[in-house]
Amino acid sequence: MIPGARLIILGRQGAGKGTQCVRLSRHYVVPHVSTGDMLRGAVRHRTELGVMAKEVMDAGGLVGDEIMVGLVDDRLRRPDASTRGYILDGFPRTVTQASGLDELVGERPLHVCVDLDVPRDVVLARISARRVCRDCGTNYTATGGERQPWICEVCGGDVMQRGDDTPDAVNRRLDLYEEQTAPLIEFYGRDRRLAKVDGVGHPDEVFHRLTSTIDHYRT
Repeated sequence: MIPGARLIILGRQGAGKGTQCVRLSRHYVVPHVSTGDMLRGAVRHRTELGVMAKEVMDAGGLVGDEIMVGLVDDRLRRPDASTRGYILDGFPRTVTQASGLDELVGERPLHVCVDLDVPRDVVLARISARRVCRDCGTNYTATGGERQPWICEVCGGDVMQRGDDTPDAVNRRLDLYEEQTAPLIEFYGRDRRLAKVDGVGHPDEVFHRLTSTIDHYRT
């Protein structure tokens, strides 16, 4: 396997995108660039764009396309991304950001935008079964046979369902995701840079599907 890949990974919340991005990052020896991590890092280090982003977020607004494209530009200029490639997770979120990314990458264009496809009813069930320790944050999956109260095996804290993991709350997030993502799927589909990969199954099976698809676009 030759290291290096330039990827965007799309997928509904609960599709297993985070797990697969970590595996793909190790496999292709490229950084996993998460928008959330990138924003927090820029704010923490008080970069010029980080200060701008913090002002917007503190005011309760959404960070605009120009700031987000600037943050990604800064990140992709670092040696690990500029020489080997990257996996973008959470960016782009708009067609304007996608167009901006195309301008940034220039002579080293994106290999493929992968849509990790897991049906809505499956991710809804996964997220609704998710539980977390209130004290240490350890994650669990409810099966229905747990003793109550549910005590964390790590620290002894209470294991609970997060308030935003109820079916109604999850459905609202999924509606928003699909509304935001549909234009991106059309954007990358127009020039055949989009690949839909079945995300249902054992993580090893999904990983094999992903690498097979990505390698096809890298050749």
